[in-house]
Amino acid sequence: MEPTHTHHISRQYNAELEEIRSRVLQMGGLVEQQIEQALNALVNGDTSLGEGVIMDDTKVNELDVTIDEECQHIIARRQPAASDLRLVMAVIKTITDLERIGDEAEKIARMAVRLADGERPKNNYAEIQTLGNHVRTMVHDALDAFARMDAQAALQTAREDRQIDQKYESIIRQMITFMMEDPRTITRALDVIWAARALERIGDHARNICEYIIYLVKGKDVRHTSLEQIEKEILGRRT
Repeated sequence: MEPTHTHHISRQYNAELEEIRSRVLQMGGLVEQQIEQALNALVNGDTSLGEGVIMDDTKVNELDVTIDEECQHIIARRQPAASDLRLVMAVIKTITDLERIGDEAEKIARMAVRLADGERPKNNYAEIQTLGNHVRTMVHDALDAFARMDAQAALQTAREDRQIDQKYESIIRQMITFMMEDPRTITRALDVIWAARALERIGDHARNICEYIIYLVKGKDVRHTSLEQIEKEILGRRT
């Protein structure tokens, strides 16, 4: 009886671990949708779409709480060790960043609702569209790396954060120039800056998720470690 009983417990335990992984990807899919819809709401002046994003943030928060509780139960009941414990810890950290990504998307959505009835800029927020598409792709790729437990893909995705930072800084310089040359552009420029800042923070959270993946796969905490060090020391590749 003992081997059968042990096998049953092991199978149930593996199912629980797989369940929390699946829930993370479910939460990630919802957050991706929030980013896309928030950007569309801003660019197209779509109030209902923006309000939908704001309402969806409640679902993201609920998933955050549910997954966290499941992780706590696994730690208490199963006392996971080694790679299983790393998975649970990586999940707890990842859902925190996903929840914060949702918060940033909600900020953009609220801005979209506020600006919907105002005069549209001639370029239709082209700066935000470009940066937003890059950020959305980074989040998608980070979640894909999580799904495949792919440390190399996580590192490659983390590198995108530098380009996002550069695009963000370029937008800030451009908006400051506009405000100095024509004070009438100040209100619109500030709106663009706030939206760009939210997107830049989303990029930071996506990079965090990539670092958790590397920790999960390689067993090494790479926070506060340069990408070059990670590539050379953790992943065993020459830079």
